[in-house]
Amino acid sequence: MAYTGGMGDGAHFPILGTEPGAAPRISSLLIKPVSAVCNLDCVYCFYLDREADPYKSLPGRRMTLETLERLVDGYLFYSYPVSIFAFQGGEPTLAGLPFFEKLVEFQQHYGRNGQSVSNAIQTNGILLDDAWCALFMQYNWLVGISIDGPEEVHDAYRFNKAGRGTWRQVIRGIETLQRNRVEFNVLCVLSQANVEKPRELYRFFRSLGIQYIQYIPLAEFDRDGNPLPFTITPEQYGRFLCETFDVWWPDRRKVRIRFFDNIAEALAGRKPGSCTMHETCDSYVVVEYNGDVYPCDFFVESGWKLGNILVDSWPEIARRQRRYQFASKKTIAHPECQVCEYQSICHGGCPKFRHGPHRRFEDLDYFCAAYKMIYARAVGPLKREVEKILGRAPAPELEAVSPY
Repeated sequence: MAYTGGMGDGAHFPILGTEPGAAPRISSLLIKPVSAVCNLDCVYCFYLDREADPYKSLPGRRMTLETLERLVDGYLFYSYPVSIFAFQGGEPTLAGLPFFEKLVEFQQHYGRNGQSVSNAIQTNGILLDDAWCALFMQYNWLVGISIDGPEEVHDAYRFNKAGRGTWRQVIRGIETLQRNRVEFNVLCVLSQANVEKPRELYRFFRSLGIQYIQYIPLAEFDRDGNPLPFTITPEQYGRFLCETFDVWWPDRRKVRIRFFDNIAEALAGRKPGSCTMHETCDSYVVVEYNGDVYPCDFFVESGWKLGNILVDSWPEIARRQRRYQFASKKTIAHPECQVCEYQSICHGGCPKFRHGPHRRFEDLDYFCAAYKMIYARAVGPLKREVEKILGRAPAPELEAVSPY
């Protein structure tokens, strides 16, 4: 068994194909070892204290070692020869370093000859120290740090439990990673605090030596479908992406921005690392702290539960009718999508952003206008760049998957 890893969205792992009529393979896991529990209290968090949270009334939410062992044993057997484990929260480091050391022990015990195992973690970075970095280095973990930009921007929404900003603590975590030579990427949430500052954000991340950047647009709505105050507009997001593309283009061979990588992957005939650009929503599943399984990070709700790893096998979970039902939500064709020149790249966008405003999967993606803006700006240059790199026209689609 070998531990593999890589950085940012350049880390792609081949997965087994499926024969006609077979259940689509679950190609990676997004694991919530402490569920929505977090040491921060970010204003815009969609996962904590939400009405639909099936576990909000439960006092303790931490994966037991027994559940972890069952998870590793079952998934390594199901996913052979390539197995991808990604940990998120809440804040996954709250599970403690010994939990993740035990994870590696289980992987070594249950892994088979020739098996490739990849681990990834998305963290706010506050609890990181040299011991964490030793684990990441030894087993080549893919590490993502959440930071929204310079101090005044980051601290606008990302508070600790006392209501204070967390930027300085996150920077200490980044410095710890850099001191220990652990490679990492950054995840930046685009809110009203930073969406009008694309060039400032890019220069800030470059000043930190960051080479792998992921921007996540923020769109949350009240019960009447009105955007919450921190939600950005499609026009703002489109302008942000276009301006970022322009300032990034000269650095395109040394800096990776996930959205642009995904467009290039689609143009190259590969399956993009982001599920947002897939034809259906069935590439990964979420595993909650108690073993419950869901089809998507944004739909951890009782109505979408697929099963539980303590009582169901992975082939059984993969075949669940509810999984097919969720995957098909992305295929509901909106009339505008049917005639859109970018449909083969976008595939209707993300079900979260279709469902969010009015709870209807048949609606357009809230950010549709933004996608059209950036595709109009970026597809031409990226297509020429892809053809230059390949030295030929794009090949037929190949399967690829990223932990995020």
